[in-house]
Amino acid sequence: MSKTLVIYYSRTGENYVNGRIQSLSKGNTEIVAEYIAEAVDADLFQIETVKPYAEDYTRCTEEAQEELRVNARPELKQMLSSIEGYDNIVVAGPCWWGTYPCAVFTQLEQLDFVGKHVFPVMTHEGSGMAGSARALKKYCPGAEVGTGLAVHGADAKNSRHAVETWAKDNLK
Repeated sequence: MSKTLVIYYSRTGENYVNGRIQSLSKGNTEIVAEYIAEAVDADLFQIETVKPYAEDYTRCTEEAQEELRVNARPELKQMLSSIEGYDNIVVAGPCWWGTYPCAVFTQLEQLDFVGKHVFPVMTHEGSGMAGSARALKKYCPGAEVGTGLAVHGADAKNSRHAVETWAKDNLK
């Protein structure tokens, strides 16, 4: 069996859930990342920014949109320096403006993906996979992009079976 790493960014606090703003003590993407890790005995790496995004959900979306517009690379609290030893890399995040948060790109650009299999995972409130596979093709040169998984964020807590099935089918 291959060795898998799940690299993820997840937002706690105010989030958009089924058409309204709700405070989450654990982010939807973190829930999904943990389900993947449990299903295939994967390692987890959480991306955290030095400067936190705004607590206010609307303000956070504005910050995320501006980062994307200027192609920002937010500074991270901790960086992975290598993914040597892993065959499969799952890149999980919320769908912000049709792709991953820019903080995810900060991390991906520092790694060597040659010969790796990468898998996009998106939590969303209606966008599905959006541009996640396209982003991985761009930011993970030399990797083969595999079948992705989209999880409706509001359903993350109840997605264990679907996530485990996807992980066991794809992360071999």
